[in-house]
Amino acid sequence: MSERDAPDLHAGPDIGSALKAVREQRRLSLETLADMTRVRRAYLADIEAMRLDRLPSRPFTIGYIRAYAEALGLDGDAAVERFKAEEPMLDEPLRNPVGVTEAGDPRIVAIVGGVVVILIAIILWNIAQRAMLAGAPPPPTASPQATAKALASPEPPTVALGLPLPAPVESTIPPPYETPGMPIINPDGTVTKPPSAAKGIPVAPPVDPSTLPPIFQVTGQVYGAPQGQASPVILQALKPASLVIRGQDGQIYFVRQFAAGDAFRVPNVGGLMADVAQPNYFQVFVGGRSKGVLPAPQVLLSKLAEAAAPPPTPTPAVSTAPSSQPAKAAPAAGTAKTTALAKPAPAPAKPIPPGATAPH
Repeated sequence: MSERDAPDLHAGPDIGSALKAVREQRRLSLETLADMTRVRRAYLADIEAMRLDRLPSRPFTIGYIRAYAEALGLDGDAAVERFKAEEPMLDEPLRNPVGVTEAGDPRIVAIVGGVVVILIAIILWNIAQRAMLAGAPPPPTASPQATAKALASPEPPTVALGLPLPAPVESTIPPPYETPGMPIINPDGTVTKPPSAAKGIPVAPPVDPSTLPPIFQVTGQVYGAPQGQASPVILQALKPASLVIRGQDGQIYFVRQFAAGDAFRVPNVGGLMADVAQPNYFQVFVGGRSKGVLPAPQVLLSKLAEAAAPPPTPTPAVSTAPSSQPAKAAPAAGTAKTTALAKPAPAPAKPIPPGATAPH
């Protein structure tokens, strides 16, 4: 294409198409021009398509067109003049068509009317208050003689005091709470027996160990650790009761309301403690054998297994030193033990010098 046929600012139907033709003839992309002019690529595309409604205000659009033309090596003022000629700015406001009246927003009229009514109501209320205060009788005032008499009295008035009133009921010390089935420790150190059932407090009767089953039998639900991860201790409820298992730090690991026959297989974890309200309601099995009921409301479960374990059998000491003589029998009980003293070993013989005669 010759220079005569090359596009310029006068090519195309508008200034946007002319700038686009020059850009495409020079094989420049919108991204490259955006970097050169510091103008968004979307704005440059809107200028080429003359989408003026997507562009900022008119002064910014004129600046973008001038920068676009100068980046292409064209005259920026000439490009702006063509844009103004093609898109003139009409300063004269548009007038309404003949026969059409300008109607306002009815909501604005309603809001203004409401504000006016509120102001009028406030003004009338203030006027009414002033009128009521003006028509009210003046407050009574003391006579000058009564005022002078009150000021002249030398003795102040006396007030008669009555007897002190007793302390209110709320400030009295309430009676101490008595836990059912637990002894009461008095302030002087003495111990009072637990309250009986005659006071209306049920006390759990002791369980006869002879009536307990000697071997653990599954008669209800079994909770706790599985068979492979459990210790030999099992707690089985004889009657409906609650069981709480706590750790060393007091954290609750297990809590449940047991029915008669339900059992808890203790996990193989150290430091666990059983907390129950009625220890007679829980039977202890160690290794499948009955060991009676829980001894106390709070029991360390590891102690149950240790208490049921048989004491270790002492192993006689076996001498590993070789001996040709037979072992002597142990001394009989009640006889005194004697200890034989070892004879001293003979002194080694002195060497005889050569030429000397051995002593006889």
